[in-house]
Amino acid sequence: MHGGETILTEAARTRVKSGDYKATYRLGRTLGSGSYAKVKVGEEKATSAKYAIKVIDRSKLTTEDADALGMEVATMMRVHHPNIVALREVYDAPKEFVMVLELCTGGELFDRIATLDHYSEKQAAHAFVQMNEAIGHCHEHGIVHRDLKPENLLYTSPAPDETLKLADFGFAAILNNEASLLRTCCGTPAYVAPEILKGKGYTAAVDMWSLGVILYVLLCGFPPFQHENTSKLFKLIEKADYSFPSP
Repeated sequence: MHGGETILTEAARTRVKSGDYKATYRLGRTLGSGSYAKVKVGEEKATSAKYAIKVIDRSKLTTEDADALGMEVATMMRVHHPNIVALREVYDAPKEFVMVLELCTGGELFDRIATLDHYSEKQAAHAFVQMNEAIGHCHEHGIVHRDLKPENLLYTSPAPDETLKLADFGFAAILNNEASLLRTCCGTPAYVAPEILKGKGYTAAVDMWSLGVILYVLLCGFPPFQHENTSKLFKLIEKADYSFPSP
């Protein structure tokens, strides 16, 4: 893919910054990297405020990657909520596409569960209410996240009862009306809803299934559906075949 390929819709383009993001932000340590992007801590030179700067190498994007990235930006521009990672601004240059995001330093919900083994009912309720608020806001704005899992929920700081925020809208989609159905098969196997697997079309309700799976993981410390063979795992999910161990 050549560097000049369009990523953003016309509506999203109106909110894009021009110029060099490095004139505004001083880049620090790398938080993570993928096949075409690196996420670094960025400090705004004027205020010393810190952000997560996602720098995408346009030369490494496939057309599918560019489409997904465009959808990610479009969905994040629609949502503004205390429990959703905020997209502050976007820079679109010939070689790099840059997203300036709210910085969360408390790590993933996944790591917190691993450290604690499982949550108490009070801890689980505190976390679950915040997830529910985030997804409720998304659904009010016609957005289906489609990849809810503990790895995509971030704590704002390492403190025990810190705010939880929904991140990673890479699989998100926009439902323009309540009667329309989505058909793309996507998500993470252990958290995916049966409607997605059946391939007959689905609605925003698939996010509620994934929330239920996360709640189970919070309370038990492991997922309700487990099998090393993916097709057998999907059969368990389609039949809702799980048990709730005591205590």
